[in-house]
Amino acid sequence: MAGLAGFKNTGTRFQDYANFVLGVLLFISPWALGYSDHEMAARTAWTGGLIIGVLSFAAIIKFAEWEEWVNLLVGLAVMASPYVIGFGNVMHAVLAHYVIGVLVVLAAATELWAVHHPPHARMM
Repeated sequence: MAGLAGFKNTGTRFQDYANFVLGVLLFISPWALGYSDHEMAARTAWTGGLIIGVLSFAAIIKFAEWEEWVNLLVGLAVMASPYVIGFGNVMHAVLAHYVIGVLVVLAAATELWAVHHPPHARMM
C-alpha cells in the first residue's frame, strides 16, 4: 500500500468529488425530472443517491479502496435497477439511473486504476 500515500497527496481525487455530486444529482432527480410519483423509481434514486453520496463523502475524508469498489458495484446496480426493479417504462427515471450509473462506474474505475497504476517517476 505504499503507492496509496503518494496517490492521496497528489490532490487528483476529483473522482470522489464527482461521485458525491452524482449521488446528490441522483437523489434529487425524482423531483427535478418529475418522476417522484413513481414510487419504486423514486425510492431507488433516493437510496442509490444516498449510498453513492455517503461513500464518496467518506472517501473524500479518508480514502479507502473498498469504498471505490462498493461505489462501482452501486453504480452498476443503479444502471440495472430500472429493468431489475421494474420501472423501465418511466423514461426520465431510466435516463437518470443509466447516465448517473455509468458516470459513477467510470469515476470509481478510474480511481481504482490510478491507485493500482501510479505514474512512474520520469527518468532523465
